[in-house]
Amino acid sequence: MTINCKGSLIDLSTPKVMGILNLTPDSFYDGGAYKNEYDILKQVEKMLQEGATFIDLGAYSSRPSSDHITMQEEEKRVLPVVELLQNKFPDCILSIDTFRSKIAKSCIDIGAAIINDISAGNLDTDMIPMIGELKVPYIMMHMVGTPQTMKSLHQYDLLVKDIQLYFSKKIADARKNGIYDLIIDPGFGFSKNVQQNYELLKELEMLKLHDLPILTGISRKSMIYKILDINPAESLNGTTVLNTIALLNGSSILRVHDVKEAMECISLMNIYHK
Repeated sequence: MTINCKGSLIDLSTPKVMGILNLTPDSFYDGGAYKNEYDILKQVEKMLQEGATFIDLGAYSSRPSSDHITMQEEEKRVLPVVELLQNKFPDCILSIDTFRSKIAKSCIDIGAAIINDISAGNLDTDMIPMIGELKVPYIMMHMVGTPQTMKSLHQYDLLVKDIQLYFSKKIADARKNGIYDLIIDPGFGFSKNVQQNYELLKELEMLKLHDLPILTGISRKSMIYKILDINPAESLNGTTVLNTIALLNGSSILRVHDVKEAMECISLMNIYHK
């Protein structure tokens, strides 16, 4: 199971880590932490040294009830950072967390390799055709509504079955548009309550029916800290536990704030599966 990133084949039969770099002032865990070039370069260098295969840049906060920002503001936040990282770490595989096709194209044009879309094309109908033209890997996440409305949109007939149907339709649309390097993300915390997140984690292996890599983004989320009555800053241990379960249930990519600990999970799981 491989994806083609700018001519390099990345083998996802062994799980990989995607390090998160939030370029927003209001993300739930590290919003505003990386405000200048020094802090950005220092954090990315740390994540790469610790073993991250991908760095995911997000300039639009998708936390529940987050503020909507204009495309111009998103561009202003993300484009200079793509250029900065391409200059400093030319071999780094950059993923861009955006639902806007114009942002996606602008970032790919200056060196990014992957598009990570929380809406799987639902918030911009030009996105999937654009990815087909760009010929880059595309991460499609399950979400209902928008970041501003998703908190209340968690009514399902059968949660996992509904998500399966969602991905079946999205995969067919992607294939029709010539997209073949696909990754699916079940969207933990997006349009799902805490109980539903755990139901989804328990049934994660069902998504392997699509024969595509599965990305899991659980890092320091409320499904951890609400259960343990702690805060995001205290949620690393819980993240490690749930990342381990995700790996056992078929996850190919762990999207995390803490790369070292995620890499340790993968190293131990590799020994376990030998």
